[in-house]
Amino acid sequence: MSSSDSSGPRDLNGRVVARGRLARLRSRLRSGGGTAPLGLLDEVVVVAGSDDDAIASSVALDESSWRGEEEVILRHDLELPADRVSDAAAVAALDGYEVVGDDRWGPRPEAGDDRLEVLVLARVQLLDAMHLSQERSRMASLGSRHGGIARRWSVLQRPAGGAGH
Repeated sequence: MSSSDSSGPRDLNGRVVARGRLARLRSRLRSGGGTAPLGLLDEVVVVAGSDDDAIASSVALDESSWRGEEEVILRHDLELPADRVSDAAAVAALDGYEVVGDDRWGPRPEAGDDRLEVLVLARVQLLDAMHLSQERSRMASLGSRHGGIARRWSVLQRPAGGAGH
């Protein structure tokens, strides 16, 4: 199931969390009705990210404007041989990642090597440093298994103080 298909909050692994009747009732009673679940088409800004494998996830998040209680879009840019892109995308889809083929979050990056193509993958989830580290490792492995590299990761969230959609 894709992260933009289903509504509801996400867990640390990007899966939709089924809310019970009491939680749904509480969210309706809160002023403003709460914030709608984040989607890949929502307006977001980059709050953390790096292209340096040596930077610890905890350090990157601590030095950012990331808000740990809110859902994020976790984005990974991989550079892969063109003939391996669809296979890598299919593997990533098993973990809820979707291919982002447009420039909704700014200009698409260009590959550092003419023989490679950039694959942008993203999914909605809650995030902490441990799960960010796991996903960075997963993408590094995915890139390596398909003859490329994981070039950069980014954490995107709604602008601070923004309302749900």
